[in-house]
Amino acid sequence: MRDRYNPDNNRTSRIDPDEFHGERLTMTEDHHFRVASRCELLPYLISLPLGLSRKKAKELLRFQAVAVRHKGRLRHDTQLDAGDIVAIAVGKPAPDATLRRHSLKIVHLDDTIVVIEKPEGLLAMGSEREKERTAHRLLNEYLKAVKKSRLQQAFIVHRLDRETSGLMIFARDETTQAALQLNWKSVLKRYLAIVEGALPNAQGTLKDHLVESRSLRVHRVDKGGNLAITHYRVLEHYGDRSLLELTLESGRKNQIRVQLAARDHPIVGDLKYGARTDPARRLALHASELKFRHPVSSASMEFCSPLPARLKALLDRPEPRAD
Repeated sequence: MRDRYNPDNNRTSRIDPDEFHGERLTMTEDHHFRVASRCELLPYLISLPLGLSRKKAKELLRFQAVAVRHKGRLRHDTQLDAGDIVAIAVGKPAPDATLRRHSLKIVHLDDTIVVIEKPEGLLAMGSEREKERTAHRLLNEYLKAVKKSRLQQAFIVHRLDRETSGLMIFARDETTQAALQLNWKSVLKRYLAIVEGALPNAQGTLKDHLVESRSLRVHRVDKGGNLAITHYRVLEHYGDRSLLELTLESGRKNQIRVQLAARDHPIVGDLKYGARTDPARRLALHASELKFRHPVSSASMEFCSPLPARLKALLDRPEPRAD
């Protein structure tokens, strides 16, 4: 039996852990509370008899130390209903555990750069709607905790779409950030993509002018816009799908996705740009390789990341294309 707080009468009562009906939480189950009436999550956390400040409550949410039965991703404005059970783990989890919980992996870390492997579904950096659960924010918190200094932080060099998994590089100071961005065209950036259908040529170059509409959708135009150049190579055909290796010469938003969709070979799972299939329940695009000169030592740095298991499963039965 655990304590719970009833906002209606401001009294502490008891709750039986069996009321979770066998559902398991991903954190230590320190406190359970039952919601008495409809409200938002953040004010509810602050109202509990735990002495949580607004800042502390937000930290608990950011580190996924709060869970609500039958609800997935939680935000500060998540609506709670009467009868909802809120579980709170007091105490901040270790930084390594936080990264693992978000499937974020540090591939390389030194005094000037960090290379990570971002999972699909995680924003690379903050947006107007999401500022807490991002690769940038998680990496910042990790560096602050590991180095025991609030001054530690990561600086954004480039971005990956939320739906795309794979390698990203961050700088650890503004001088390194500026150096990497200045020489970004010299960085080798390769992706693996599984597309619908079979491209007519084994390799080639895609050139388009792209613009973004007010609805945030990118499309091709005959004149104006930004030039986008992508080199591709067909690695294998798998029935009605093909595995491509793509090398970026430019770095426009949604570049690979728009260029392939425009040639009637959308990336599997890319429902935004016309894909007809989504067997892996995710975009089949992965940032697989980064190669560059270290901004301080000038040493050659090369990082490779294989296809995630869910995408690799789509390629279990290769069917070579008939000539």
